[in-house]
Order: sequence, then C-alpha cells, then structure tokens
Amino acid sequence: MSMLKVDHLSVHYGVIQAVKDVSFEVNEGEVVSLIGANGAGKTSILRTISGLVRPSAGAISFLGNEIQKVPAQKIVASGLSQVPEGRHVFSGLSVIENLEMGAFLKKDREENQANLKKVFDRFPRLEERKNQDAATLSGGEQQMLAMGRALMSTPKLLLLDEPSMGLAPIFIQEIFDIIQDIQKQGTTVLLIEQNANMALSISNRGYVLETGSIVLSGTGHELLTSDEVRKAYLGG
Repeated sequence: MSMLKVDHLSVHYGVIQAVKDVSFEVNEGEVVSLIGANGAGKTSILRTISGLVRPSAGAISFLGNEIQKVPAQKIVASGLSQVPEGRHVFSGLSVIENLEMGAFLKKDREENQANLKKVFDRFPRLEERKNQDAATLSGGEQQMLAMGRALMSTPKLLLLDEPSMGLAPIFIQEIFDIIQDIQKQGTTVLLIEQNANMALSISNRGYVLETGSIVLSGTGHELLTSDEVRKAYLGG
C-alpha cells in the first residue's frame, strides 16, 4: 500500500529550479532512500513534503490525501515528521524539554508519557542526560535527540535528512541500526543520506537524484550492485 506518493513535483527558488518533475512513492513499512550529490534536490524534496516549501508544480499525497497546500503543523498532526539536516536541537533547553517539544501537538498526557518512555528505552543515553542542556551533547547524541523528538509525535512516516552527517563511524553504525529498529517497530522511513552504501544496504528501495531529477531507481540491492551507482557514489 502506498503511504506517500510524489507526482511530477517541481520546486523553484526564484528563477532557480531545484526539483524537476520528480515522481516516486513510499509504501507502508518500507525504508526508501533518496541518494545523490550535494545540490541534487534531496533536501528540497523533503522540505516540500513536510510543508516547509511550496511546490511550483505537482502533487504530494500522504495516506491518500493531497498535502502540498496543507500547513506544516497539520502535516505533522496527520502522522508525518521530519528530522532535519544538522539536528537543530533547542539549545538552552534540557534533553527532556527538547523531547516534549516533539509532542506539542498532542494533548493526551498519558500518551505523551508512554511515548517518552519508548524514546528513553530506544535511546538510553538520552535518559541518562535528560536534564542536561541539549547543546552540550555530542553530535551523535544530538542526532539521537532529534530522532527521539520526531518520534514523540508517533509518526506513521519519518523523514530523515542526512542522519549520519558529521558523526564518528561508531555513531553512524548505531544510527543506522536504530533506523532499522524503527522500521521493524512499524514506522515507515524516507531517508536522505550522503553515505549511499549504508543507506542502500538498509533500504527496500531507492532513487538516485541528479540536478533535481530522478535518473535511476530500484531495490536497495539493485542500486548497490549497479555499476553506474558504484562508480558515481560508492567509489567503485
């Protein structure tokens, strides 16, 4: 079943076209990756899906409803959350206060407490540092916090923008293990990632973007073993 469908999407910033007639879909229960070089249009696609950018053409359907004109907060409330590139934790607020920000649209106190427990079970480091200023966490811990904050809204679809950026190798492996666990627990994932090898290795399917257009698609395994992808993105 298709959870997210992007149909002939185009995005402009003034006269510059960042996304050119892109179409793809994400089925329920999948991890789907968008890979490509910097400037390929990956983040623009995620920001448009999230309602932070308005498309110049095309349609976006989530759970059967078009959302390309829906305000971002209503998109979150419908079950779609994004972890932005660069984490963007709230400095000056504690870890637990950052997590509570992720549940600001949910008024059920018991549900929020249950979600907080789930986040701490998944990210025990965050519970250990729950009263610590979020800005003082390591890069890997901040990424966990950003992911935990998004999960506080109990999303059906989680958008991840470059989750491994700037992290030490030990944290990168941990983050990708967590992404697989999130999928196994029932959350669908759309992943943007410069580390194409890691992304495709955990993906059901993937799409390759070049200068705003999709040029290749296939299963994660097919793209991992594609000569074209290996030469361009995997150092083969």
